[in-house]
Amino acid sequence: MGNVIGYVPGAFDLFHIGHLNALRQARQWCDVLVAGVVADDICLQTKGVEPTVPLAERIEIVEAIGIVDAVYAEETVSKTDSWRDIGFHQIFKGDDWKGTPKGIRLEAEMALLGVEVTYFPYTLQTSSTALRKAIAHRGVS
Repeated sequence: MGNVIGYVPGAFDLFHIGHLNALRQARQWCDVLVAGVVADDICLQTKGVEPTVPLAERIEIVEAIGIVDAVYAEETVSKTDSWRDIGFHQIFKGDDWKGTPKGIRLEAEMALLGVEVTYFPYTLQTSSTALRKAIAHRGVS
């Protein structure tokens, strides 16, 4: 096989060390790394939260850090749709997905395409959810 294409999808909202860790780890596993930045409406649909930072800005941030080779605006819930557009061989997720219904569904969906699902340790101390709660607690908007 030629170059291994990796795909790391995420909202990348309120960009933090957990996002950076995921991208750095994924970079080590592939020749070409594509970050899928999830569209605002898809975040709302799948997580019940509208991103704080608009899609165009999140894309620009992920591009600017210099870890990924390309950024893809993920405008569908289906990772199969993303795979059709990108042709990745490996997809990376936080290990908070492992063994969960959504992780099991992702593994089954990707297995049909010959795509390997690789999990990385989730950064417990920092998440966009935790940051939103801290900001709300401080009364900052």
